Amino acid sequence: MQKEIEEKENIRVLHVIESGSRAWGFASPDSDYDVRFIYVRDKDFYLSLRDTKDFIDWELDTSPANRLCITIMEQPIRIIMNI
Repeated sequence: MQKEIEEKENIRVLHVIESGSRAWGFASPDSDYDVRFIYVRDKDFYLSLRDTKDFIDWELDTSPANRLCITIMEQPIRIIMNI
């Protein structure tokens, strides 16, 4: 799934973690899976004068029967580095 996100969003993922109730040990039987990652885009994106979106939010509901829902949220590297 990481390679798919990198290709579709034209990014390079630097770090991935699980977050939410499962990461904290408070998951219930119907809890979804929350994933966060830090990424970087190519330099032209950062050098652009255009005001462009810099977030990625995917929600994958792979099978209602299995109640498997994965929420993928991100943080761009410039927010992490506070630049």
